[in-house]
Amino acid sequence: MTRQVFIGCVGWSVASGRPEFGEGNSVLERYATRLTAVEINSSFYRPHRPATYAKWAASVPDGFRFSVKVPKAITHTAKLRDVHTPLAEFIEQVSHLGGKLGPLLVQLPPSLKYDPDLATDFFHTLRDLTPAPVACESRHATWFSPDVDEVLKTYRVSQVAADPAVVPEAARPGGWEGLSYYRWHGSPRRYYSAYTEEALQGLAEEIQALEGEVWVIFDNTAAGGAVGNGFELKHARIERSPAGHTFPN
Repeated sequence: MTRQVFIGCVGWSVASGRPEFGEGNSVLERYATRLTAVEINSSFYRPHRPATYAKWAASVPDGFRFSVKVPKAITHTAKLRDVHTPLAEFIEQVSHLGGKLGPLLVQLPPSLKYDPDLATDFFHTLRDLTPAPVACESRHATWFSPDVDEVLKTYRVSQVAADPAVVPEAARPGGWEGLSYYRWHGSPRRYYSAYTEEALQGLAEEIQALEGEVWVIFDNTAAGGAVGNGFELKHARIERSPAGHTFPN
């Protein structure tokens, strides 16, 4: 298995007014001149029309990918129960990203404890609806155990590696090994703090040991740290993998 790395931020509005980005007819087009991926977070709060997803896909280069956050109506309001209809509607909408669709992000509420029956039912439903890669950001300590990992592997779901992490195990990718998805929110101040060069080099070295698809999404956008951290990680010096893959230019 070879390694393919995608680096980006939560949302592309971070490129607005930033001279570090190239030219384009929209902020998204400018964003895509320098970073290789973006996480669509607005889908968590409201649906987007299929035509909107298609327009976004047409605005970026062939190698660019979008991850899309599953609506909170599914994850936080319904808490994964009886969600076939809204989940099917969401998946139909994002399918209009075509080949530029990356992982679906399932972010769980901090209060949601692991329930094996609930998890199995939800991920079984999700897999019936789409073959897309799935990353799950669990935020309750009960989701981090070998048993949970086995369930996630069964349904080809990756456990997000988050920073800050709710428990030490949450800092490392888990579940299905075909996808490693990092969400770095900023530390010590969530959403604001930029990461140090040492922290980013450590992450680069960790990525070096991985195979499959690797995503790193910076969520420390409030004070602009995400952009700089994305650029720094993109250009981090690491050795090439045996298959010859390294970070994209």
